[in-house]
Amino acid sequence: MFCLVLDNLRSALNAGAIFRTADAVGVERIYLCGITPRPSQSGRAGKDLAKTALGAEKHLAWEYKKRAGDAINQLKKQRFKIIALEQDKKAVDVFKFRLGKKQKIALVLGNEVRGISKNILKKCDKIIYIPMFGKKESLNVAVAFGIASYCLKFRK
Repeated sequence: MFCLVLDNLRSALNAGAIFRTADAVGVERIYLCGITPRPSQSGRAGKDLAKTALGAEKHLAWEYKKRAGDAINQLKKQRFKIIALEQDKKAVDVFKFRLGKKQKIALVLGNEVRGISKNILKKCDKIIYIPMFGKKESLNVAVAFGIASYCLKFRK
């Protein structure tokens, strides 16, 4: 099983793009936490999410949690390995990271500006990062999810 925890994403466009990619890699459930836009929202946030999700939001299971820590605690009880995608001293290169074949995983993605909080990182079993070779220090969260999700799904 492959689940996703989105912790305080700001952009509905990013959330929608993540829904679309999550559908492509077979994510079973997305936990939308904090201020992360939700498909059920009225107004611009809901429309922007639907615009980039292209219908994936209609058939992909999702659940709202006020706090990402609650989603992580629930997943840990179900024996998921919690993996954060973040730049950190303890992080492992996503291209070198390996999982067991039957390992249930939950990937945590954080806020576009602040990333994943230290409190949430402490709850994670592993931290992975995508190596950067240019001048910029990071990728857009939806792009980073695309790279990491395929690595995790198909490089076990």
